[in-house]
Amino acid sequence: MNRLFYGDCLTILRDHLRNNSVDLIYLDPPFNSNRQYNNIYKDETGRPLPEQVEAFCDLWELDEGRELSIRNMPILMREAGIDDTVAELWRTWANALRGTQPRVLAYLSYMVERLILMKAVLKPTGSLYLHCDPTCGHYIKVMMDSVFGHQSFRNEIVWHYSGWNRRLRSNFNGRHDLVLYYANGKRTRFNSYSEPWKNEEEYIATRKQKVKTDRRGRYVLSDAGKGRRVKRYLHDAMAEGRPVSDVWIIDRLNNSAKERMGYATQKPLKLLERIIHASSNEGDVVLDPFCGCATTLEAAHRLKRRWIGIDIAFHAINRVARVRLEERLGLVEGEDFTVSGMPLNLEGAQDLWDHDKYQFQKWAVERVEGFVSAKRTADGGIDGRVYFHHPERLETQSMAVEVKGGRNVSIADLRALRGVLDDDQAVMAGLIILHPLGRQKERNFRQFMGTAG
Repeated sequence: MNRLFYGDCLTILRDHLRNNSVDLIYLDPPFNSNRQYNNIYKDETGRPLPEQVEAFCDLWELDEGRELSIRNMPILMREAGIDDTVAELWRTWANALRGTQPRVLAYLSYMVERLILMKAVLKPTGSLYLHCDPTCGHYIKVMMDSVFGHQSFRNEIVWHYSGWNRRLRSNFNGRHDLVLYYANGKRTRFNSYSEPWKNEEEYIATRKQKVKTDRRGRYVLSDAGKGRRVKRYLHDAMAEGRPVSDVWIIDRLNNSAKERMGYATQKPLKLLERIIHASSNEGDVVLDPFCGCATTLEAAHRLKRRWIGIDIAFHAINRVARVRLEERLGLVEGEDFTVSGMPLNLEGAQDLWDHDKYQFQKWAVERVEGFVSAKRTADGGIDGRVYFHHPERLETQSMAVEVKGGRNVSIADLRALRGVLDDDQAVMAGLIILHPLGRQKERNFRQFMGTAG
């Protein structure tokens, strides 16, 4: 059955997917582009949310967790069977980037530890397509060569799209993304792919050859090797179609497109259908570890492939299940697909807290329609915010939210949260706890809350 997972793909790949079980992986991960994406969520009040709200953020910094991952990377590489010389390259590169481009280093460490696991779940006949942009594509390619092996590289696909040309001041207009295509073995599945010619005149203009005619029809002469020339009839060429090159001209989605779901980085179905058609067959398993608005899942379903989607955003999973899968494709949860990783009861919430405290906090905030703080540490006691409209105020108001999953919640936590209101623009503060309070502690909490306003 098709599967949709809520959670960090690092955890899902490691704990829930079997090795050598996936035929094709497509990933469109967060780029190191220093941009913030917050328009995948709609403000319940009908007003735009403040600019600081970060529904998705790809700003990277070398925090304590990233530094630990960077130090452990050689161990992960060795366990994955990657040559020790690559681990040595990683150490040298990490030391160089730490002082010059720390955000790039944080991004690379995030990606490499996940790519290692993706290679493990990919079948020997499988393929991986990684979508990136010129900001970090060259760094990612070196790491892909390290994880999959340089011999596994097949193509650097240029996705070219049109757009409004601004006046050139310091550089040319950017009109492309990159898709790195890697095989996982010598016998990787690949289906020859062609597109139909518009007409014979387009074929003639592309070949740039003189057209002749005989009893069978119009033809051009083609080189058959060793100085021999053969007739290439236009009606045969039209039937075979135009072989696809590594430059794909597919327009991005405009705001009025029917498949548009409000994601700033949403990719067109046509792009994903081409990838899935070329590197998988009907019944194969397609994985998207950053599935977002699930374009990959829809394309896979329409092409009769099985699929697995993973996303770290509670809102995204709800949106995918409700809109993309149920409304657009008519799929039924429990019959056509399953959703895993979302706590459905106290035991599930406790399990999430035990395995990943940050993801528990994130889930709890998003569960009450809140927006998560982008900072994992030094967040000033704020794990997220709930935004709302006050009928007597023009500006959107907010409630600061803190999440406590441990059992030792005390009145000191409430005092600290009350202090947040003194230093913050929020007009309310809320505390989400996992475990029920004892009778006396609950009485003390309510008394403090009443006096604190």
